[in-house]
Amino acid sequence: MTRPDWAPYGVDLDRPNAARVYDYYLGGAHNFAVDREMAAQAMAAWPELPQIMRANRAFLRRAVRFLVRSGVRQFLDLGSGIPTVGNVHEVARAQDPSCRVVYVDIDPVAVAQSRAILDGDPLVRAVQADLRSPARVLDLAVTEGGLDLAQPVAVLLVAVLHFVADGDDPAGVIGGYREATAPGSAIAVCHATADGQGDKADEHRAFYARTPTPMTMRSRAEVGKLLEGYELVEPGLVYMALWRPEDDELPDRPEDYPGYAAVGFHPVGTRPAP
Repeated sequence: MTRPDWAPYGVDLDRPNAARVYDYYLGGAHNFAVDREMAAQAMAAWPELPQIMRANRAFLRRAVRFLVRSGVRQFLDLGSGIPTVGNVHEVARAQDPSCRVVYVDIDPVAVAQSRAILDGDPLVRAVQADLRSPARVLDLAVTEGGLDLAQPVAVLLVAVLHFVADGDDPAGVIGGYREATAPGSAIAVCHATADGQGDKADEHRAFYARTPTPMTMRSRAEVGKLLEGYELVEPGLVYMALWRPEDDELPDRPEDYPGYAAVGFHPVGTRPAP
């Protein structure tokens, strides 16, 4: 295929990519034919996928607004993907213009497009790094993104932790960020699950096995285990549609949106208002 102007050289145009497929589900334009083909096949087996992805993005917006109201002004968005309308810096700075955001992604297309969109904004940066290396990510977040690790930081792992395989020690990865950030720092997680989804989840995992980032769906108990060390705010670890929904966001069947979501804080430090 012809390389689009926005796609950096060296990017594989013939293999689907999770960040670009997600962009397509959200109605974005930064994806390739191979990504759209994979999305179409996945939606044929699971037609609700675009709605599920939009519900995931709605959780992200609610979590960011909550964290700003709770006093957090720094955000580290891991596996941030390609910026679309309603991304973290837009939501956070609508609450407080002083908020600082660092976007982190391993995909060069996502990072290149993020940098193009964010060019000239002194409070927002995009860096290319592997979230499984907390020390490297945090070094870039400080040196290039201006984060102050002595102050609270919200670590966002929204629709990305299920791309960290068990063999890569996801609990250890989360622990690396928790231990390096100040008391009062937070985590927000939304994680895909196969709970109650049967064959649809199996087919979905098979699609992502074709990408550089295979998917590991986890049960509620498994996701909860990964969050040990944080105090979760109400309502705890729940289906993403049930995490503090707006009145017009609560679906009739929250279990049809198969992702578990939670927000938590360090045990010592700033606490959100009830």
